[in-house]
Amino acid sequence: MPRVLIAFKTSPQGVDWPTLEATWTLGGELPVFDAAWANDHLTDPNAERGGSSFEALTMIAALAHRVPGKWVGHTVLSNTFRHPAVVAKAATLLDHVTGGRFILGLGAGWHEDEHAAYGIDLPPIGERIGRLDSAVRTIRGLWSPDAARDEGVTRDDPYYPLRGAVNLPSPLTAGGPPIWLGGQGPRGLRMAAELADGWPTPAIPEPDVPYFTERRDALLAEMERIGRDPTDFHFAAQIATGADATSRRRALEGALAYARAGADHIVLGMPARLGPDGLLIVAHELAEPLREALD
Repeated sequence: MPRVLIAFKTSPQGVDWPTLEATWTLGGELPVFDAAWANDHLTDPNAERGGSSFEALTMIAALAHRVPGKWVGHTVLSNTFRHPAVVAKAATLLDHVTGGRFILGLGAGWHEDEHAAYGIDLPPIGERIGRLDSAVRTIRGLWSPDAARDEGVTRDDPYYPLRGAVNLPSPLTAGGPPIWLGGQGPRGLRMAAELADGWPTPAIPEPDVPYFTERRDALLAEMERIGRDPTDFHFAAQIATGADATSRRRALEGALAYARAGADHIVLGMPARLGPDGLLIVAHELAEPLREALD
């Protein structure tokens, strides 16, 4: 079985900057963690309306040097928030900043109140999935060798056309950073099987291994149908660690079950307000016994 990577996730809601920076600094010093993750919201998705949240792309850029040598990424950026050309440029920079250890997680977007508050269009889900498909192809085009040539990339596309677009400097990683897609329905899973390098479960309160297994099997079946080798495709499971010993014990059991079901990347989500002390507890009570059990 491939080595399972263990990550922490302290997303940027309900936390001040010094606490967030100190948490990631500690995470960078703890060898048990292989990666660091964040979500992408303009407000607090757990609040009825509003709430504090740092912007996710800027946050990762500011914190990447706090976790040297580790993978960083988002589960997942909302495609509705940013034009894919801007995402392609930002991800190119993060690819350089991290030495090729940035993962671009993308999703179709979902939070209705958040979009309404800022006047951001949230089309019906069918169109959102179509836009996400176009966005991935546009981003890939901007990471291609053609985007480094004078004539650039031209793509006819109903949502994100390109006309002689260039992307210089090019990504450090040939072909650009890996892309993980967060689709959960049949169409989103088919798109991930074709276009993505990985797929994460949604961030839910309790582990749901049958949910993971069903979608893993659907992804593998689709890859077999289209003739794609799944060897380098990654399956990630997000697990909420909670704020007490009981919830952490359930999270550890769930993490082990996910790994045994085929997850090769375990993301341990922690309330950001718990800060470095909370992350140290997650490391000792979850990440370290998980690593010992898996190795």
